[in-house]
Amino acid sequence: MNLRTHQLTKSFGGVHAVDGVDARFEAGKITALVGPNGSGKTTLINTITGLYSIDNGTVIIGEVRHAKMRPSMVASLGITRTFQNSRLIQQISALDNILLVLTKRNVFAALFERHGKRHLAEAETILRKVGLWEKRDEHAENLSYGQRKLLEVARAVSTKAKIYFFDEPFAGLFPEMVKTVSGILRELRDRGAAVVLVEHDMALIREIADYCYCMDSGKVIAEGTPEEVLQQSNVIEAYLGK
Repeated sequence: MNLRTHQLTKSFGGVHAVDGVDARFEAGKITALVGPNGSGKTTLINTITGLYSIDNGTVIIGEVRHAKMRPSMVASLGITRTFQNSRLIQQISALDNILLVLTKRNVFAALFERHGKRHLAEAETILRKVGLWEKRDEHAENLSYGQRKLLEVARAVSTKAKIYFFDEPFAGLFPEMVKTVSGILRELRDRGAAVVLVEHDMALIREIADYCYCMDSGKVIAEGTPEEVLQQSNVIEAYLGK
């Protein structure tokens, strides 16, 4: 499923944090959002996923236009995301954080109901993939920063969504786990999902992204392949300060 934005705008106190953004996130591609801190990347994601209201413009999912997006709509539309600061349920185990998603139960049901073998096997596969199976019984609040990031990635994968927004998923990860998460993003792409990645590591962007948008001051200032975008003088000036 493809997702597009048309003239999407979000302002705070008269300042356009997202300023008339036209972007396309295609199924079967990893699309990178780059730009300096404060350029509007996360605000764009927050507006698309309903955390912020849309001031102007639309979000087009498939062929359906949405002038309003609400967090309660997002999952039903096949969209999931991670956050810069993890939003796990801290007081339950890593395993239960995954089972919550796989079984679509609420917190109390996840704690007190028996889970089927299929869900447990699926949760094990996902947690092993991100290297957290040995930490399955640890409460999320007791995991390291990097482990919480991995658990957020695992939880996003568990949704089996069609459109994924990953907001700096590699922050705080050791190099070996960066390779693991890169592989997961590629797997999602290869199975036909649209993957959107906010990341500051330009070498990583060049390695895994198929398409790239650079934002500055709420606007898209360049788009194309990573190589095309990252060599443009206005991008270098905005992002690298040269």
